[in-house]
Parts: sequence; structure tokens; C-alpha cells
Amino acid sequence: MAMVVKNNMSALSTLNTLNKNTNALSKSLQKVSSGMKINSAADDASGYAISERMRVQIRSLDQANSNAQNGGSMMKVAEGAVSSTVEILKTLKEKAVNAANDTNTDADRATIQKELDQSIDQINDNANVTFNGQYLVDGSKNKQTTATTTMMTNTSLSTATTSATKLTDLAARNGDNLNIHSTDTITVSYVKDGKTYSSSVQVSTNTLQEVVNKLGKHKEGATEVIDLKMGSYTSVITAKDGSGNTVYTASGLNGVTVEAAKAGVTSQIAGFTISITDNKGNVNKSANAALDAFDESLRAANKSADNSIVLQIGTKANQSIKVGLTDMKATALGLQGKDGSTLSVGTQVKANAAINVLDSAIQKALDQQTTIGSIESRLEYTQSNLTTASENVTSAESTIRDADMAKEMMNYTKNNVLMQAAQSMLAQANQSSSNVLSLLQ
Repeated sequence: MAMVVKNNMSALSTLNTLNKNTNALSKSLQKVSSGMKINSAADDASGYAISERMRVQIRSLDQANSNAQNGGSMMKVAEGAVSSTVEILKTLKEKAVNAANDTNTDADRATIQKELDQSIDQINDNANVTFNGQYLVDGSKNKQTTATTTMMTNTSLSTATTSATKLTDLAARNGDNLNIHSTDTITVSYVKDGKTYSSSVQVSTNTLQEVVNKLGKHKEGATEVIDLKMGSYTSVITAKDGSGNTVYTASGLNGVTVEAAKAGVTSQIAGFTISITDNKGNVNKSANAALDAFDESLRAANKSADNSIVLQIGTKANQSIKVGLTDMKATALGLQGKDGSTLSVGTQVKANAAINVLDSAIQKALDQQTTIGSIESRLEYTQSNLTTASENVTSAESTIRDADMAKEMMNYTKNNVLMQAAQSMLAQANQSSSNVLSLLQ
């Protein structure tokens, strides 16, 4: 190689090597200090993009998990309120059974009524429970529903029964005649808008339809108000439930249905009771057991928009759980009227009617409690699933992005040594030009 002064090619070549080693050392130092082998898109463009998408997913999964936890907390608040209502209703059922016993005087029943009134007021307080300022079980978080009527279905009577069957011809499910005679008396009791109505008529030649028509009404002054009407005798209870779907009896067999004359909560019927006594006042227990088996098959509801609670528990749009919570106020449970009048146990007849009302209210509350409990259980599974998903995606992202520290320290040490060697050689190359001066002496 020629000896030159202007262009020291050895020094330029060594400088280029030194710059490369310095850059490599800088990248190694960045990887070691950050713990990541990809610190920017320049390090690995495709790997960086994949990793960032995974990071978005991880953060979304973690937020969805947090949503599920918050949703679970909300449901626990609602469950606490409904559980308290169930406990109160248990006590009220106990009090109603006590009041129905004629060992109590009117004064005793008045005392029981005071307890009942206070308990009903507490049920309204329970229904006003809030979570983060939102009411839960006051009816403001219900699903979309049309106006529905109270329907009570009896599946204890013979499948051959129709609404036109005479009372004297009524038979139990197994076909045994109920031994109702034309001289017997049939009494119908029910509660509407917090008030108890009870009336009787001689069996005579009346049919089920005729009894409901005669006894399922009351007078407000000179105005006759129809409260009840006879529904169909079929496995289909109604085609008007809140979601617009057809409702069938649980067994799929025919059942007698009695329904409120009008739709909506204010027209709902709570506690439909039938009893048969003979001309001597004796109770026909077999007949009463079959006739008093009218259970609520469809709950009365007002028309409402969809106000369900939506819990976003996924990373994509509409990956959510919709929770519709029903009205747990005393009015909706049939314990109180719109004017504030409460379920009465002031007489033996009223107390007896109250027993069925409370049975129906307990069923409504337990149904709501079951709904809430199932959502809580589902949210626990959701949280577990989201935690596992986040863990697995984090593991995949770590494989792409995280540095192997042992390997990176090895590279750092290598690049550090190479940089020092290049620095030393650059110094030597810079000295080579001075050798030309010896030729000028």
C-alpha cells in the first residue's frame, strides 16, 4: 500500500469499524438496560407491530377482568338487598300463619299488623339500594317488556277439566272426584292493590267460569270493577309474556289459568285462594288442596324500555352480559297498593288470604335472587377465563419482546471488547501517516 498523507485509508476503515461496534454496543446496552430485545420498530418492524397488538389485547383483557369484578360487586349489593327481603318475607309468612289462627283476638291481629306494616316499609328501603349512585332493584334496571297481566295456573286438576266444567264434576289430577256438592259453599279470596277481597256463593250448578265471573269483582261505590277473568285450559299459558314468547306449563300438560282483568302492576292479583265448605261449615280438604293450587305463572309488569345493566366483559364490541333486575318494591310484590295500603291480616279471612300472597311474593324474590346468583357465578368464571387469557397472551408477547438477558450480556461484553479494540487500532492507524515524515528528513 502506498504511503500517503492526504487520505489515510487505514484510519478511515478502522473508524468505520469503530462506529459499527459503537452502534452495536449502544443497542446491546439498550437491550440490557430495558430488558427488551425490541425497543422500537427499527429493531424488528413486524415483531414490534405484533407485540404492540398483543399489548393492546393484554390491557383490554385486564380492563375486562376489572369490569367483571366490578360487575360482581354490583351483583353482590343487589343480592344483599334481595336476600334481606327474602328474610323479611319469611317472617311475614310466619306472622300471617299466626294471624290466621283464631286463638288470636282482633287486638292481637292489630299488633301483628303493625309488625307487618313496618316490615313492608323495610322491603321498600331494600328496593332502593344503590351501587355507585345507581338504583338496582327498584324496577329501573328491568329488561324490555310489554304490559303483562298476572296469570295463575292450576295443574292439580284433571286434564279433562275445562272452564265450563261444573264444580260438582271437578276431579283431581289422578281422576278422583273432589266430592263437591251443589249445597256446598265456594269462597274466593284475592288481593289487589293492597286490598283483600273475599266473597262466597253456593256451588249449585256453577262452572269454574261462572264462579270467576261472579266472585272475581268488587264494587267501588256504585261502580263494579272486574278484577279476574278465566283464562284458557291448555298447556300454553299465554302468548303475552314480557319477551313476546309463548309460555307453557312446567309439565307441558294442560292447566286452568285465572288472570287479572287488566295488564300492569296496579291491576295485578296477588294470592288467589279458593275454599269449599259443606252446608254444615265443614272444610272439604281434598277439594281445597286441589283448588288452592293456583301458582303465579306470569308476573304482571308495566310496559318498559330495555334498561338492563350491560357488563362489558370482553375485548370486542358487544362482548357483554345483560342483566335485567326486576322490581322488588312492596307494590310489585303485591304487598302494598298505590295508595299506600298494605296487606291486611286484620281478620282470619284476610290473614288466610295473606298466606298465599306472601307465598307468591317469596317466589318472586327467590326468582330474582336466583337470577342474581347465576350472574355472580358466571362472572366468577369470566374473571378466571380473562385472567388465564391475559396470562397466555402476556407469555406470547414476552417471547417476542423480552430480551434473553444472558444472551444480551454476552453480546454486550463482545461488543464492548470489539469497540475498545477498534479504538486502539484507530490510534495505531492515525500514527501511520507520521511515518511519511521520515522520508522528508
